[in-house]
Amino acid sequence: QVQLVESGGGLVQAGGSLRLSCIASVRTFSILSMGWFRQAPGKERESVAAINWSSGSTYYADSVKGRFTISRDNAKNTVYLQMNSLKPEDTAVYYCAATYDSRASLNRQMYNYWGQGTQVTVSS
Repeated sequence: QVQLVESGGGLVQAGGSLRLSCIASVRTFSILSMGWFRQAPGKERESVAAINWSSGSTYYADSVKGRFTISRDNAKNTVYLQMNSLKPEDTAVYYCAATYDSRASLNRQMYNYWGQGTQVTVSS
C-alpha cells in the first residue's frame, strides 16, 4: 500500500509562486511514477504534470507548460510541483498520485494511489 501526503498549498496572488510537496510512505518510491492532478469546484479532475519512473520523462498539461515543473527526490520519497506565474484559473485542490505502471503519463486512469489533496487559491 502506498500512502501519499501533500503539503504546500495556500493562498497566493496572481503572478506568485508555490511549491507543492508529496511524500510517499513506501520503500519502493524509486519505481513509482508520480503525477499531480487538480480539481476545481464543479469541474472534473484534470491532469497537471507527471514524471515516469522508468524513462524519467516528464509530462505537462498544455495549460501549465512553461509555468509548472515536476521533480522528484528519491532519497526523500518526495515529488514536487513548482508552480510559477500562477493564475486565478489555477485555483483548485491539487492531488498527488502514484502508480507502478512504467507506461504512466498524464492519464489519471493509470494511477492507483491518491493523496487527500491540498488547496491552492490564486487571487486576482
